[in-house]
Amino acid sequence: MSQNSKAKRDKRKKQQAKRPFLRLNAQQQVQNHAVLTNEDGQVVAAIGLQGREWLLAIGGQTMGNAENPVPMLAMLKHLANVQEKEGRKVNLEYSELLQKLLDTLAAESEQTADEYLDKLVAEFEGVDAAEGEEGEAAEGDVAEEAAAEAAPAAPAAPAADSDSKPQA
Repeated sequence: MSQNSKAKRDKRKKQQAKRPFLRLNAQQQVQNHAVLTNEDGQVVAAIGLQGREWLLAIGGQTMGNAENPVPMLAMLKHLANVQEKEGRKVNLEYSELLQKLLDTLAAESEQTADEYLDKLVAEFEGVDAAEGEEGEAAEGDVAEEAAAEAAPAAPAAPAADSDSKPQA
């Protein structure tokens, strides 16, 4: 070994670019691909990609994850429609990657991207309508039960085959 080998090695190490240390528990950054903002510019909800996992965040809280972000995009579009019906102005923007995924899925079902997304949004609106009907039915059941409890109990009619035996 030469006397200069250590010096050469140290010089080569100094010239190399610094490599970041990969921490064991390091979280990968989330890349936003769809953002729903209100009229003040605040983010209401977002869809992001972290590694290979799509995340849905609403109000700063991660609400779920999935392999396919298109149903989450439909959920954000439905949320935007609900906000606009309530008189709030919101803006939904999504990335080219999400648009390509949407186009691919729409082409598989022989629809345009807008038709496909509208169909998914309609499913969410159908769920909301069904929950509203269930809520009304549940309120009616409670009212019927309360009326039955408040009404005095009617005497039971004797059975035909009782043959004058006392009922317990």
